Amino acid sequence: MSDGNGWETYSKLVLQQLETMAVGIEALRGELQDVKSQLTELKVKEDRVQDIKLWKEKIDEVASPTQLQIKFEEIEELKVFKTRAVTMFMVVQAVMGVAVAVALEIF
Repeated sequence: MSDGNGWETYSKLVLQQLETMAVGIEALRGELQDVKSQLTELKVKEDRVQDIKLWKEKIDEVASPTQLQIKFEEIEELKVFKTRAVTMFMVVQAVMGVAVAVALEIF
C-alpha cells in the first residue's frame, strides 16, 4: 500500500509540474508573439528609413541643403523686392494722378 500511495503522490507531483510547464510554455508563446509583432514594426520602420534615405540621395543629387537654404533666402529677397517695386509703382501712379488733376485744373 505504501508503494501505491507513493506512486499516487509522485504522479500528482509530475502532473503538477507538467501543468506548471504548460503555463510557462503558454506565457512564452505570448511573449514570442509580442516579439514577432515588435519585429514586424521594426521591419516597417526600417523600410521607411530606407525610403527616406533614397529620397535624400535623390534630393542631394539636385541640390545640397546649403544650396537649398541659399535659394530660399534669395526667394525671400525677391518677395521683398516685389513688394517694394509694387509700392513704388503705386506711389508714382498716385503722384502722376495728382499731377494730371492739377494740370487739368490749371488749364
